[in-house]
Amino acid sequence: MIVYGVWTFIAAIVSFIIAAVTGKFLIPYLHKINFGQTILDDGPKWHKSKQGTPVMGGIMFIIAIVTVGVISTVVYLLTGNDFIDTYRADVGTEVIYLFAGIGLALANGLIGFIDDYTKVVKKRNLGLTAKQKLVFQFLAAAAYLAVLGFSGCGTTTIIPFAGEVDLGFFYYIISAVVIVGVVNAVNLTDGIDGLDGSITFFVAVAVMLIGSSTYALGVTALSAAVAGGCLGFLVWNFHPAKVFMGDTGSLFLGGIVCALAFATRMPILLLPLGIVYLCEMFSVMLQVSYFKLTHGKRLFKMSPIHHHFEMCGWSEVKIVGVFSLVTAIFGGISFALVLFGT
Repeated sequence: MIVYGVWTFIAAIVSFIIAAVTGKFLIPYLHKINFGQTILDDGPKWHKSKQGTPVMGGIMFIIAIVTVGVISTVVYLLTGNDFIDTYRADVGTEVIYLFAGIGLALANGLIGFIDDYTKVVKKRNLGLTAKQKLVFQFLAAAAYLAVLGFSGCGTTTIIPFAGEVDLGFFYYIISAVVIVGVVNAVNLTDGIDGLDGSITFFVAVAVMLIGSSTYALGVTALSAAVAGGCLGFLVWNFHPAKVFMGDTGSLFLGGIVCALAFATRMPILLLPLGIVYLCEMFSVMLQVSYFKLTHGKRLFKMSPIHHHFEMCGWSEVKIVGVFSLVTAIFGGISFALVLFGT
């Protein structure tokens, strides 16, 4: 176990270095080809100063996470069988979840890349339509779940304090909706400097602890790679941001967060782990619904909810700090649920 602890630490460090160093070369290149962000006219007025900041910076952590994640998973596949008898680890099934999950994240990252590219080329903050995104996202989720199904991963899920629950065919329907919902929630969280990367860092750390406590050592290493990649990106994205992750990065992060949760076989943990993501998404839904019902009145000063706090006078750094603290607390709650409830 000491060896796997060192391996996890190395995965985090290498992922951090790859992401941070990639930014040194990627950001000047994005400037050179004029891949800058166009700021929405209906956003906070002070965001206009960010006009032209390079977008698609998510490529930094995508390279880091995928590279380290694939290598770690291969190493785990080759060495993890030694731990089956001692720790009762189902290495084969876990590896399927990990590889399929990386594929899910990459598929969503590709959707985001197409969206970002369309925005940049047309020089306006409009990319793929909402319907187009949803169709592609459901196709990506369906492909991911099909791989799990044909690989014999089953339709059971673990619920802390309740044990294994077999959902049958409904597992695929519920999972597809959850995946698409969470991916879009993570995407909505990307609105101010450093927010999405910071939140996802704490989510990854929580899953890393959960993976180590359940001897899901492949999940632990991939989570470490995600945490390290996010930190490496934050070197360039923390306020004032020198680059934005774009939909390329935020949709990838949404996919990898789902992949980690499903790989633990406890996707229900997305509720506490993703509390900030979900608040961001539901704030938008409530704002739109309230606006329609009241014929023009607003529930929040602006949505997603991080913009509401901005309009209330909170600095971007304060919002990132408070939202990260909330995520860390709920990450601790998630870890406790697994530790005492499974």
